[in-house]
Amino acid sequence: MTTTDSNSPLAVEINTLQGGSADLSQYAGQAVLIVNVASKCGLTPQYTGLENLQKQYADKGFTVLGVPCNQFLGQEPGSAEEIAEFCSATYGVTFPLTEKVEVNGEDRHALYDRLVGFADTEGHTGDIRWNFEKFLIGRDGKVVARFSPQTEPEAAEVVAAVESALA
Repeated sequence: MTTTDSNSPLAVEINTLQGGSADLSQYAGQAVLIVNVASKCGLTPQYTGLENLQKQYADKGFTVLGVPCNQFLGQEPGSAEEIAEFCSATYGVTFPLTEKVEVNGEDRHALYDRLVGFADTEGHTGDIRWNFEKFLIGRDGKVVARFSPQTEPEAAEVVAAVESALA
């Protein structure tokens, strides 16, 4: 059995969208793409690409983890039930979703405290810039890649990083 390093983002406690522990340690030994998501954003159609990644790589030890956030122009205003219904009915989302959290500021969730120090390919570290910023966690529980919100989930660089993390 693989365990999670106590410094890994997967060692953080966070609840599921429905309540109760999401137990991120269950993903130890897998690759995980953590994405702050929103239902009323211009980038919301990225749910399609995220779900496609989920379907393509789930059986190889990969999951997308959606983290709803309402910090960017109030683009995720719904209740847990509304978010779940929207994701399921509109995009057929099967990957797990956590509770709605803050990703920036003094109330930033501990999960994002462990993510924001990692630089993307342009060298950006720090605060999340917008909805759909992506962090890839490798099988060892460490952040291996960060992608800007505008980078599509099925972009060549994301797919290459996922495949490398699964190799």
